[in-house]
Amino acid sequence: MELNEDQRGVRDWIHGFAAEVMRPAAAEWDEREEFPWPVVQEAARIGLYSLDFYAQQFFDPTGLGIPMAMEELFWGDAGLGLAITGTGLAAIGVLTNGTEEQIGTWLPQMYGDAGDVKIAAFCSSEPDAGSDVSAMRTRAVYDEAKDEWVLNGTKTWATNGGIANVHVVVAVVDPELGARGHASFIVPPGTPGLSQGQKFKKHGIRASHTAEVVLDGVRLPGHCLLGGKDKLDERLARARERVRTGGARTHNAAMATFEASRPTVGAQAVGIARAAYEVALDYAQTRVQFGRPVIDNQGVAFQLADMRTRIDAARLLVWRASWMATAGKPFTAAEGSMSKLFAGETAKAVTAQAMQILGGNGYTREYPVERMHRDAAIYTIFEGTSEIQRLVIARTISDVPIR
Repeated sequence: MELNEDQRGVRDWIHGFAAEVMRPAAAEWDEREEFPWPVVQEAARIGLYSLDFYAQQFFDPTGLGIPMAMEELFWGDAGLGLAITGTGLAAIGVLTNGTEEQIGTWLPQMYGDAGDVKIAAFCSSEPDAGSDVSAMRTRAVYDEAKDEWVLNGTKTWATNGGIANVHVVVAVVDPELGARGHASFIVPPGTPGLSQGQKFKKHGIRASHTAEVVLDGVRLPGHCLLGGKDKLDERLARARERVRTGGARTHNAAMATFEASRPTVGAQAVGIARAAYEVALDYAQTRVQFGRPVIDNQGVAFQLADMRTRIDAARLLVWRASWMATAGKPFTAAEGSMSKLFAGETAKAVTAQAMQILGGNGYTREYPVERMHRDAAIYTIFEGTSEIQRLVIARTISDVPIR
């Protein structure tokens, strides 16, 4: 139930970077709404933004390496944190669906090195297919004569979309199978036909680049299909048989990626909530009204007690789900979705309470809780809205196809 000595050392190292590099830069990059290359390059220089670092945390036998790292980075700042960690979703997509050869080939190209930093993007959502992945329209058609896949469509809400070195794109290969007929593809750097569409101006996490990705006749070699053609053909055959017989659902490329990443996203939300709570606690202890610190008022003190309780509960849910995933234990009650749901709602609630405790100061940009509250809002929306998480949990615990 606690980090070991090595983990604490890593945590303190990341915390130092978050405090000394991220926090002083956070407000500037939030205002600029640009990808913070200097911050990411500094993270790469010290080895924090690197494939080796994330591999070490990913393979931590306790499962706590990644959530511990995420919490500290997002305690520093959510927008900068997403800029540093956004490549991870694409990396998870390759780890979840790719062959060993594909993993070894593409993961290094997603990060580059300290002298030549690279980033990657995971492209799943579409203008008409967010929570409803079965509505996806981006098509991948196999050209057997050339052993090439041809991709056409538009992706949206893609973190690092259009500026990434490597894009991982989920596309429909068999429309009749709905969400069961999807596959993931690697789009190598410089591939003709891929371009950036609209760049979104967002309410929060503004240092993180979010944009549309347009795929217009993108041709990919056969080896860019994650998992390979034989594995895809076998999976599609099983899916067609299950459709014919009314059997259970089969593997979905996008959902496999999101399910693996949900506790990680939950840890990010915990970091934001903890940061806001700490600002509010310090303010309540030092702000004097009516001759005494405002924390002396039960109404304020009880709010802080509730905030701390929710943060600790959220962290424990994230740690449990992360440990279960590493230990190979099935999410029999959708524990991954539970962790993301509760942590996301906690971040949104705690940052709002922090603004309330700071009063008028909390509503200004002189204090960071205003930015934290804007950043937290996305955690009940992206990578599965809170409503979708509840749907996943309800279906899992009831074994009923609730709609």
